[in-house]
Amino acid sequence: MLKFLRSSRTAKWLVLGFALGMAPAVRGTAAERFFSLVEDMPLMTGLTEIVEAGLVFDNPRGRIVTMFAKGNVARPAVLDYYGRALPQLGWKTTRPNRFSREGEILRLEFTKETDGLTVRFALSPR
Repeated sequence: MLKFLRSSRTAKWLVLGFALGMAPAVRGTAAERFFSLVEDMPLMTGLTEIVEAGLVFDNPRGRIVTMFAKGNVARPAVLDYYGRALPQLGWKTTRPNRFSREGEILRLEFTKETDGLTVRFALSPR
């Protein structure tokens, strides 16, 4: 049990779970959803990952990952969720839709469509 709690990633998820008002995160529970391409990128409730649109490219400077999610959610709700969730995972907010962590930049881009909002998550080296 102590080894489990010593993991910094585990500790971050426990903090995130309590901060967002959910039960402690245990991989595979309904309360915890993540993108398939980035294991520590939470997927907001109300968004569904568009798996087939994702892309991963590794190069000597770092990884480039593009992920898409869609849902009937509002842009301010998405920004609020990720503005609260990502700092718990070591990300720093640099702008309302941009975050940085350990040499990487994450950008959230939005496209409003008739059937909902599509969010593009673009992760790249700094």
